[in-house]
This record gives sequence, structure tokens and C-alpha cells, in this order.
Amino acid sequence: MSTADAAGAFSGHASAAAGSPDAAGAAGAGPIGTGQIGTGLGVGIVGGGFMAAVHSRAARAAGARLRGLVSSTPEKSARVAAELGIERGFASLAELLADDAIEVVHVCTPNALHAEQADAIIRAGKHVVCEKPLATSVAVSERLTGAAASAGLTATVPFVYRFHALVREARARVRAGELGRLLSIHGSYLQDWLLTADDDNWRVDAARERPPRAFGDIGSHLVDLTEFITGDRVARVAATTRTFFGSRARTASVDTEDAVAIVLETRGGALGTLLVSQVEAGRKNRLSLEIGGTVESIVFDGEEPETIRIGRRDASLTVPRDPATLVPDAARLCRVPAGHPQGYQDAFNAFVADTYAAVRGADPEGLPRFADGLRAAQVTEAVMDAADTGAWVEVPAADR
Repeated sequence: MSTADAAGAFSGHASAAAGSPDAAGAAGAGPIGTGQIGTGLGVGIVGGGFMAAVHSRAARAAGARLRGLVSSTPEKSARVAAELGIERGFASLAELLADDAIEVVHVCTPNALHAEQADAIIRAGKHVVCEKPLATSVAVSERLTGAAASAGLTATVPFVYRFHALVREARARVRAGELGRLLSIHGSYLQDWLLTADDDNWRVDAARERPPRAFGDIGSHLVDLTEFITGDRVARVAATTRTFFGSRARTASVDTEDAVAIVLETRGGALGTLLVSQVEAGRKNRLSLEIGGTVESIVFDGEEPETIRIGRRDASLTVPRDPATLVPDAARLCRVPAGHPQGYQDAFNAFVADTYAAVRGADPEGLPRFADGLRAAQVTEAVMDAADTGAWVEVPAADR
């Protein structure tokens, strides 16, 4: 939803009716072993677009009861709630937060709204899942992270690529020392949905997205995955950005970047290059990462997540997603046998399931919390400062 539309969602319109509880129950069933839908946590969703649909499917798969949704207007709230099988469309965020049956709220709105909405959810004493970026500045990200911790709430950010089984396998192999000393990192996140000047979206408008765009939208996933797998922090960066189209179909002046290229050094001494682009023809959503060591290398390709490649001087091999052969942390994320493909929604479902487990008191391995959203903000700020100044910029140290 647009920033202008969103204002209406928080201005106290009268309540709007939406889909019935029966419709929600018919839309899907809970996961194996959790019983029927409606027996789990009460969940609310803020937003009415693509990500709201993804979050709703994941919540339902985790056995949650989808209690309500609020979008940009009461009418849209009612319509989207009915389409997604959610019990009620709310007229405002305040009205949704006043519902005691809602225990967890998912924020799926445009980036500039995340901080305000997450803050309101924390103040209401509810657990929160907030789409990245957590906020558009490091200072606000720090404040939100501290507020959630002080309130004792589970607060997570969907860095969902962590939840591909073979990402966990790669992580385990790196941390077991199988690669030897880490030498190099090559990564990219490439898309083509903004390839031509005729392609347009609210994200290209700096007034609604706030720079950065390409790096904040997808580059943050790439850096998070790099640090998650290697266990090594980015220490400093040099970067350059490009805006290839100064105007687009509905946007007269484009100030946000289409692509960014980064050179990095890690605290452990590895060198790396990262490329992020939303104008790469033929790449729909390709997040790829290669980590090279003195003994072997590992390659993960998000468009082909059923395998990883292990490279060695004498021979290389392909490791399939087979729960019978993977480490336990990877095997637990295998929902179907080898040869039955899993993908993005499966990873998202696993992230949400682990979030809800944390709400109930567990401490799932690798769950990305607000502290990880803060880390993404720190790296993003350093990358953009490096691009602006043309100089190397230090990234703050932080413990995972």
C-alpha cells in the first residue's frame, strides 16, 4: 500500500466486516501434528499486498488462527481479508491492536511505515514479525531492538533464505572447518522486474521507499546470508551505485538505485565482491553465494535450492537436499523427501513456525530477530556511505 493510503488505515475509520471464520477454516489446514486451524496463536497482519499473502500462508501452515488484517482502507481490509481467508478486516491498526485475541502481528507494508507500526505493536505488548528493513535508519533500528527486548517480546525479521535446508548444511560445513581458512566470498542478488524504463513500482520513489532501494530491498538478504553461513562479520566496504533510468512510466524523477556493486573485507580476513541488481535480464530472483577456503568451496544458488556444490582441487560434488544425509539442523527443515522440490514458501513457512515456537518460549537455532534487522541497517548505512564518499567505510562490530 502507498504511504498516502496507509495514513487512512491508522486514522480511526469505522470497523469493516470481512470474511467469516468458516471461510478461514476452509482455506487451509494446520501442519501435521498441530490439529485443526484455529487451535494456535492468534495472528494479525498489517498490509494487503504480495507479502501479506505469503505471511498468511506461512501463519496458517504453522497452525495459527488468522484473526484479522488491516490494509490502506476499510474497504481494502475487508476485501483482502476475505480473499486470504482471514476472519476480519480492521479499519485501523489501533483497532487491530485493541483485539486481545491477537497475540502476534505481522508487518507487511511499505518500508517507510515499518518502524512506526512495529513500535505501536511493541507498545501494545504483542509479538511482532516485521518485514525488512526494520527501519530506515540505524538509530531507529536500535531503538526498536531495545524496546522489544525490554518488553520481553519475540520480534523477528524475515531473512527467510536462512531456512533453506542446504543453507543450514553449508553453514554447518563452514563452521566445522571443512573449507579451511576462508579466503573469498562471491555473491549476487539479481532480478529483472525493473529492467526497462516502462517498468515502475512504488519502490522507485524515494519519497515513499527512501534510499536505498535495491540494496535495502534485496542486498540486505545477501549480506545476512553471507554472515550467517560464514559466521564472519563484514568489517569494511567500498561501493558504487547506479540509477540507469532517471525516470520511469509513472515516476518523473528516480533517485533510488537500480544496482550496487560492493567490495568487502571480513573481520577474519576474507575478501569479497557482491553485486545487487534489479535490472538483470532473465534473472527472476537469483540469490547466489560462493564461499572459498583453502581446502574447498561451497556454492548456493537460490534459484536451484535443492543442491549445493562443493568444490575441491581434485574433484567436486553436488550435495542434494536429502534429510538422510544432512546435519540435523538442515534435516529438520526438509518437509518432503529428497527429489520432491521445496522452495521459497517452504522456507518462509519454516521461519514463521520457528518464530511462533519462540513466542511459546523456545530458542530456535538461527532465528533472525530484531538484532539481525539492526545489523542489516548497519551494513546498509555503511554501503550507502561508501557509495556517496567513494571511500572505504568501516562497519560496526557486533556479536551474533
